[in-house]
Amino acid sequence: MFLNPLKPPVRGLWPTLCLALAGLCTSAGLAQAMSVTVLQADDQPAHAEFVRQLQDTQEPGSRFALLRVTAGSTTAVAAAAEAGPGAEEDRANAGVRTRSIRPASAVDAITVAVGAGAARVAIDRPGNDPLVLAMLSRLDYESLKAHPALRRADRRVGVLLRDPAMADQLALVDAVLPRKRRLGVVATNESEPLLRELQRAAQGWELQVEYAPDARSLATALKTVLPRSDALMVLPDLIGDDQAATLAVLRAAATAGVPVFGASDGLVRSGGLAAAVSTPALLAKQARTLGQKVAAGTPGSAPLVEAATPATVRVNVTVARALGLRVADERELTERVTAAR
Repeated sequence: MFLNPLKPPVRGLWPTLCLALAGLCTSAGLAQAMSVTVLQADDQPAHAEFVRQLQDTQEPGSRFALLRVTAGSTTAVAAAAEAGPGAEEDRANAGVRTRSIRPASAVDAITVAVGAGAARVAIDRPGNDPLVLAMLSRLDYESLKAHPALRRADRRVGVLLRDPAMADQLALVDAVLPRKRRLGVVATNESEPLLRELQRAAQGWELQVEYAPDARSLATALKTVLPRSDALMVLPDLIGDDQAATLAVLRAAATAGVPVFGASDGLVRSGGLAAAVSTPALLAKQARTLGQKVAAGTPGSAPLVEAATPATVRVNVTVARALGLRVADERELTERVTAAR
């Protein structure tokens, strides 16, 4: 429908259009004026890539500051840059100088802490900007939950976990091994939050859980759980985050002919069958969206927690062949996991 500028618009339509346009303008203005302060406490490659992606995808005219922090410190400034004209020059010089950041209101400013070390610093910082704690493991977040500063009445907090939800990981196992329902897990005492999430998601599955309190008991737990399992899942816990322990699990599972699933590229490269994984680029995008949700939330409410949305499925074709399995390609499996969500 076209509006004749010389003819009064239909009654009721013009106010609606004005409100819609005003809303669009307001949203665009907030997006352009968004100030993002990133706290980084280490040089892990995944964390560094996350920060680069977060900076490179800033809206034109947005403001970006990168602060390097250490435990107990909140003031060490490594770099600051403002997207828009001259941004490339700013990035090139970011390592040798800093630029002042125009003050932003609490509505259009967020702070993103990358990793567990930066998260601990962030929740102790003064100020009430909406806060996103990104790239945390589930166990990292569990260790922070009791911190009283995480529930300040004047602050809104979001938590972005680095690993996919257990429901997504189960969807992958189901897509690769349909009608197989015996899933083995070797856990540690610290794994309880992960196990609770897995148990909630595993309706209709037979979970075979064994505990390994220390490295020496891992072999015994594997000997018990593998004969009762159609597949083994490596949790992102003290076993899944330890290279030697993960390799021990993979060797035992290969000897038993049991496929192993997890949530990292490294697991698949080392001999796991498949994993639902996200990437730093996708996590940066998700963190920005989560920041907008948190900014629009209510101060003092419980933290808004999101698991990573898997970007793709990784498959070790060599392992599939050795196990005698015909596995769909990565694109098809990715579509199945996404559809299940």
